[in-house]
Amino acid sequence: MHPVLFTIGGFEIRFYGLMYALSFFLGIEIAKYMAKERNFKTNVIENYAFAAMVSGLLGGRLYYVMFNLDYYLYHPSEILATWHGGMAIHGGIIGGIIGTFIYAKIKKLNPLTLGDYAAAPLLLGQALGRFGNFMNGEIHGVPTFTPWNIIFSIKPKFYEWYSYYTSLPATDKMDFKTLVPWGIVFPTSSPAGSEFPNMALHPAMLYELILNFIGFLFIWFVLRKRENKAPGYIWWYYIIIYSIIRIFVSFFRAEDLMIANIRAPHLVSLILIIFSVIMIKIGENKVKK
Repeated sequence: MHPVLFTIGGFEIRFYGLMYALSFFLGIEIAKYMAKERNFKTNVIENYAFAAMVSGLLGGRLYYVMFNLDYYLYHPSEILATWHGGMAIHGGIIGGIIGTFIYAKIKKLNPLTLGDYAAAPLLLGQALGRFGNFMNGEIHGVPTFTPWNIIFSIKPKFYEWYSYYTSLPATDKMDFKTLVPWGIVFPTSSPAGSEFPNMALHPAMLYELILNFIGFLFIWFVLRKRENKAPGYIWWYYIIIYSIIRIFVSFFRAEDLMIANIRAPHLVSLILIIFSVIMIKIGENKVKK
């Protein structure tokens, strides 16, 4: 794993940035294809995609910075250094929603209709983005020998357990055997390798990549073809699908943002699922009337 694809002179092309660009252009084409199916203006999609991307990036970065405010208050020059990582998807979704409502207000469109066009491209983009995280060696999981009761604990106790593990003599550490065979050892130059040098880790970013891609296929080949649904139907299902994925993957991640002693993605995802189910029911009732 290496974050840089190639270098031309002093200019670096990084996998992380390349995945963002690829996601953006692929996403536009996918959304335009769907717009043509529904006789929606494709030029609106192109302008909306740019607005949503900018607001999503700002939201993702601000969300991450707010949860790590103690660090960024002392390192303000790092706030805009997104090439070092530090984007939060829930912040990106919130930022994208704000951008969607602003754009819809200006263009006098239904923001939920725009959300339906964004759902599939967004989930595919998130899958591609996790490959960039893999090459960076970030969004990593815990060591594969971590006991399951620690991985799936309601109140995260991983670092408490890991501190105990590191204090053991080498002979006692041999009792901790690898629980799964697919762990990955990351270079020590990466965040994952720096935190857990020479240890096989759960590839949490690849777990999410696979699940996000499956979610994209479900939206594209199943939900997209359902007719006579209220605006926002696909969007709310996207929120539910991704929230379930994130709840699962967060059990394996070592560096999730926290709210008190609760994983922030778990709490936020649960709230989003409940809200989305309510909105789907409201939409269904409107269609029946």
